[in-house]
Amino acid sequence: MSHPPFTFLFRVRYPECDAQQVVFNARYGDYTDLSIKEFKRALIGGYQTLVDIGVEIQVVRLLTEWQGPARYDDVICARVQAEHLGNTSYTLKVTFTHYETDKAIAISQATYVTVDAKTFKKTPIPEAFRAKLQAGVPGVVINQAGVISGITSTEA
Repeated sequence: MSHPPFTFLFRVRYPECDAQQVVFNARYGDYTDLSIKEFKRALIGGYQTLVDIGVEIQVVRLLTEWQGPARYDDVICARVQAEHLGNTSYTLKVTFTHYETDKAIAISQATYVTVDAKTFKKTPIPEAFRAKLQAGVPGVVINQAGVISGITSTEA
């Protein structure tokens, strides 16, 4: 049985919406970053863990494709997983859906390059970090939306 990918639940706040009363497109960069930060916290304990082993990461590409609107007070389900692992770079995919209806909202891809923490020159992805990215954190749910009932594996 396969487990659902890492899931991050959050609620749309009023100031994140535009004049058409939907989430402003630029907010998806924030949503992607927040979802990936929570994924990495569950994966390795946070960014400082990378710095402690001598590497940092830099975003080199961020792509978002919109599929449907999200509105004020909607609960968004962000599912995060590794999509590509290269030598010095990797891409994480974030799939955004409505929590209650599972309707598609957007898909984002963030590509990172690993760099030496002192020189900031490209460096290979450390093997321990690569293995964790590959494994992911299946079934882990971080809930910042205030949703009281748990989600099932078919919802995540």
